[in-house]
Amino acid sequence: MTIIIITIICYLALMVSIGVSFSKKNKDVSDFYLGGRKLGPIVTAMSAEASDMSSYLLMGLPGLAYLCGCAEVGWTVIGLAAGTYLNWLIVAKRLRLYSQRCGAITIPDFFAKRYRENKNILLGISALIILVFFIPYTASGFSACGKLFEQLFGWDYHVAMLISAAIIILYTSIGGFLAASTTDLIQSIVMTAALIIVVIFGVNTAGGLDNVIENAKGLNGYLTLFENHNAADNTSSPFGFLSIISTLAWGLGYFGMPHILLRFMAIKDPGKIRTSRRIASVWVVISMGVAVFIGIIANALSAQNAIPVLPSSSESETAIIKMAFLMNDSNMILLMIFAGLIFAGILACTMSTADSQLLAASSSASENILRGVFKVKLTEKQSMLAARGILLVIAAIAALIAWDKDSSIFSVVSFAWAGFGATFGPVMLLALFWKRSNKWGAVAGMAVGGIMVFVWHFILAPIGGAFAIYELLPAFIFALAADIMVSLLSKEPDKAVEQEFEAVRADMKK
Repeated sequence: MTIIIITIICYLALMVSIGVSFSKKNKDVSDFYLGGRKLGPIVTAMSAEASDMSSYLLMGLPGLAYLCGCAEVGWTVIGLAAGTYLNWLIVAKRLRLYSQRCGAITIPDFFAKRYRENKNILLGISALIILVFFIPYTASGFSACGKLFEQLFGWDYHVAMLISAAIIILYTSIGGFLAASTTDLIQSIVMTAALIIVVIFGVNTAGGLDNVIENAKGLNGYLTLFENHNAADNTSSPFGFLSIISTLAWGLGYFGMPHILLRFMAIKDPGKIRTSRRIASVWVVISMGVAVFIGIIANALSAQNAIPVLPSSSESETAIIKMAFLMNDSNMILLMIFAGLIFAGILACTMSTADSQLLAASSSASENILRGVFKVKLTEKQSMLAARGILLVIAAIAALIAWDKDSSIFSVVSFAWAGFGATFGPVMLLALFWKRSNKWGAVAGMAVGGIMVFVWHFILAPIGGAFAIYELLPAFIFALAADIMVSLLSKEPDKAVEQEFEAVRADMKK
């Protein structure tokens, strides 16, 4: 255990040192929140995907595959992979060019400037949406770190959660966007290493690939994409069309994720986005595929009593942790170091998302609400102090929400993902691709998307049947329809807005 602790401490110290090293490069709020649009293609690609995956990659996907087989997790992965690729293909370059042309450094800022909306209605609504969904999203990351350290070292959950939060806050508040993006790149490397190590060790411990496959074949409905495996009695049930559509809908969320869209706005050379797209897409497909395979390997290890049987969703999500403990129990120094790297990888998943969420929420509060809506006049130095101060306040609120040890991490993530996907996704797509869209359509789309997420999740989904689908899909459709209809029924955009749209279209052809 000492080696694991040393490995994790070294990893955390590296994150903080990166924050300190980048602190001198933050000369104004544009640098703090967008890195001065200086990100290279590799950092852009990997920081975007690392900030996307969170602990769902190393815990959620293996846990779901372990318990239910390949159907639900398989269609979810397909949806996420398709969403990732399409987001890079159709949104990334256009958003980069458009945001620079209109001078936007945050997502709410982009919506307001795209439509020349001077009354700050769009700015205020979109900033409020970010705060509503990102603060609990960040809290789920703090909670995941606390639970990990509690299980690892037997620490008190609250102490572990606060220490984890403090480290994330420290390097993010000091180094800003560049520090968060650089640490995300390193964290993506750590995640990748953890995935590879677990697969090699797991397959070897299970007696080879053949044993892993044979175990999976012996479980009813485990390896098919059209049946869900029931671990309790080794039966299966159909995974129907509605279930497939519901899980594929996860991919729609990418079009509205502020912490991912900000990476598109920050890339230095728009011409290198194709390189970033290829790197990001390949990494996402391979990493998620490997994560699913880890769940299948863990099931084989349980069948051989190498690790305990994990009969519930909360327990199955600890499959990779059980495998890391098994690695640590080998008493081989190299394997112990690898075990520490796996735990660092789990931390990396969570921290890489939490830091990006903190920055996005902080920018919404300080830039869009404080300076934009309330017109508070600040110098650059005061703006930097306000940015860091508000980040600390938001983090403190998130820590208070995370204080409840029994809160569900992944239900919060799922709901927040739907919230952003439905409120920002349709509006972003129409803002980028439809010249006739206007500010009132954007306001209607955001409002309808946000309301439908809550209505569907809390009122309609519990009814069951056709209503028991992921709330992102119906909310996205309603928001898209609202934006289009209100735009068509209201006044056309001003000539200046249309001219800027055409200028961006011309930039895309260069």
